Amino acid sequence: MRNRSGLQGVASSPILVGAVTVLVVIVAVFLAYNANNGLPFVSTYNLKALVPNADALVKGNEVRIGGVRVGVVNSVVPVETGDGEFAAELTLSLDKSAEPLPADSTITVRPKSALGLKFLQITPGDSEESFAAGEEIPVTAATPEPVDIDQFFSMFDEPTREAIRKTQAGFGNALAGRGPQLNEAIGALRRAAEHGQPVLRTIVAPSNDFAGFWRALEALAATVAPVAQTQASLFVALDRTFAAFATVSRPYIQETIAKSPSTLDTATEDLPALRPFLRHSEQFFAALKPGAKALAETSPVIAESLQAGIPALNRSPVLNRQLQPTAEALVDFQEAPGVFEGLDLLIDTNRLLKPSLKFIVPSQAVCNYWTLTFENLANSNQQGNSKGHWLNAVSFEPPFGENAETTPSSAPANGGSLPPGGKPVPANHLHFNPYPQTGAPGQERQCEAGNEKYARGQTVIGSAPEVWGETTRGAVSE
Repeated sequence: MRNRSGLQGVASSPILVGAVTVLVVIVAVFLAYNANNGLPFVSTYNLKALVPNADALVKGNEVRIGGVRVGVVNSVVPVETGDGEFAAELTLSLDKSAEPLPADSTITVRPKSALGLKFLQITPGDSEESFAAGEEIPVTAATPEPVDIDQFFSMFDEPTREAIRKTQAGFGNALAGRGPQLNEAIGALRRAAEHGQPVLRTIVAPSNDFAGFWRALEALAATVAPVAQTQASLFVALDRTFAAFATVSRPYIQETIAKSPSTLDTATEDLPALRPFLRHSEQFFAALKPGAKALAETSPVIAESLQAGIPALNRSPVLNRQLQPTAEALVDFQEAPGVFEGLDLLIDTNRLLKPSLKFIVPSQAVCNYWTLTFENLANSNQQGNSKGHWLNAVSFEPPFGENAETTPSSAPANGGSLPPGGKPVPANHLHFNPYPQTGAPGQERQCEAGNEKYARGQTVIGSAPEVWGETTRGAVSE
């Protein structure tokens, strides 16, 4: 009866009940306030971490591993790294379940919501070493560098937006009204894909070493990387050059290419007839050279003779009336500036062109090479089928082996060998003829270029052992 009455006394005391209630509320508020920093009396795994930029990370933000909350950020303070740079030092309070953290783990500040709330993401590594409690995660582990949405949208500045508008307008103008053509192209693309499957299977076959092609391409890219700036300047210069050509491409260059075959056909017909004239002209100027040299010595005598001839000419009025206009024209021509210089330049030009013409004239007059070249250029963009014009390019994987084009060589390609992988490769041999026969001085009268028979398994530098024929289309035959 005494204990029961004692309990009734406590419950009947409003002051004591109120004090207990206030105490419980204070404890609940304290626990709720400190819940983000970890519950009291619970052991934690504390670490420090350096990040280049805290990026609005604040005290109390979560620390997550694999999307699961494993701790909180206790503090964020700026520190100097020692090289004049600053970083943010984070104090982390992690659950014991995260201990130990591998030493090759990475950390990233990531957004938790679109409103700017952040959290620290830890990606554990697989190292056998780990961070002890109280150690600091270095700034090198703060990878990759986070990209916020405002940074993403900041790339769309005014010039970029203007360029996008122009690009979209160009695409719209290019596609407007071309629906049937696009449908036809899509249908043709399907057929091309079906027909291309055997080709692709052949390309990716193990025996073709398609992976080796990409390795060689990578090596080529690494080789030309140091001269990338030079190549960029080259393409800029080419762009200016072709832009200048574009201003005169139509009708001038177009008409020149179109008329070149007929012009060269005419030259092919006329040059053989002109050859005797050029040969006689050469002999004439060679014979005239001593007389021109002697003219300087005899000019005083000739001047006296002309003076002595004046009375005789005065006594020949009929002849004088006929010769006077001619003489005046000759005197004016003689006194015109540049006449003697032009004659000297003409002599020098003939002397300089003589060795070249001995080789160039037979290539056209005998083999018709120049006419065929311009005719093929004119037809390359005019003839074709639905797949395109005849002007196409096909790339081949360069062969491996001894002195092959894939690696530096000390001699012309002269056979095959086993590559490092041990797979046999086909023999590769250089076939190159720098001076094909055209009937030039010291050469036989035959059109060798384009008629060579391929000598399998042999390295041929110079004239081919066998040719298919000695003439080309439109060539002059004897």
